[in-house]
Amino acid sequence: MSSLVVQTSFLGDVVLTTPLIAELATRGPVDVLTTPEGSAILSNNPSIRNVMVFDRREADRGIFGFARTVGRIRHAGLYGSPEASEPIQNTTNGFYDAAYLAQGSFRGALLVLATGIRTRIGFNTSEARWLYTDRVEYRPDRHHAERLWWLSMSACADPPLPEQIAPRLFPSADDDRAADALLRANLVDRARPFIALAPGSAWGTKRWPFYPELAVRIASEFNVVVVGGKGDVATGDMIISRLPQGCGANAAGRLGILASAALIGRAAALVSNDSAPQHLASATNTPTVSVFGPTVPQFGFGPLARGSTVAGRDSLACRPCDRHGPQRCPLGHWRCMRELSSDYVFDLLTQTHS
Repeated sequence: MSSLVVQTSFLGDVVLTTPLIAELATRGPVDVLTTPEGSAILSNNPSIRNVMVFDRREADRGIFGFARTVGRIRHAGLYGSPEASEPIQNTTNGFYDAAYLAQGSFRGALLVLATGIRTRIGFNTSEARWLYTDRVEYRPDRHHAERLWWLSMSACADPPLPEQIAPRLFPSADDDRAADALLRANLVDRARPFIALAPGSAWGTKRWPFYPELAVRIASEFNVVVVGGKGDVATGDMIISRLPQGCGANAAGRLGILASAALIGRAAALVSNDSAPQHLASATNTPTVSVFGPTVPQFGFGPLARGSTVAGRDSLACRPCDRHGPQRCPLGHWRCMRELSSDYVFDLLTQTHS
């Protein structure tokens, strides 16, 4: 059985799709259609035959980009590789047996429909559900990694074991070397454990404002390493500038996504907003304190690593206010984050690491 998985959402969603991919790989070849950023996350994954990039904002935008992507999918399904010239022998209809719409967007479903894949599986709540042949119940009470895993299972299957829904990433030897080199270049006492901090988020109200204060508290006992993307470089520099020389490093924007995962895997713990780094920590089984403000872990995107915990103001009537987190607080007070002190998060971190 050959499968196509379509996941063109946020980086964290791509990470949480890896248990589904691993399950499907036990049945046959798996190809994945994802974003340029998602393709970097999925590098080296032994469960994946081909990673195909759908760059909908640049190279593949518009009707011609759509058509090229349809052609790439069809070629990979028929030939087993985007570069192969001989069709696969002895496959059902010489094509994918099923496509799994992990994101649920209308555009993704149209792409799959246009390829001619006959079995199209997705959630019964997706905007494109009318284009699916099989609709799977969306289980709001489950973690999203488990929800995605259920796309591959019958409704009467046994619930998954924790290891079946654990995200998995595969940093290369070069990723490991890059992570180690950054630590060697910045930390004086490398035998001292470090705490990773992930202060960034694409959503403004998800960015907890007290990371600098927390870093100062942590530096009395641990080294501090900031992780994140290019947009987090200035924040990381500001946090590290508050610390004694040689006990902090800013890795934001300086490592690729899998090298960042390798770095997080070396940390004693991670403190993160509700954003992609906490899912990298889940994949590396790094204990995590996840700071939730406008969103809540009940949406299904909390940390999965052992010993993890969540910081949040559960008593606020206005919380949650959004599925993702708006750029500005709708009520103007942002109490969900402002009332989470650095002392409170430090205490949670101490409990997590003890």
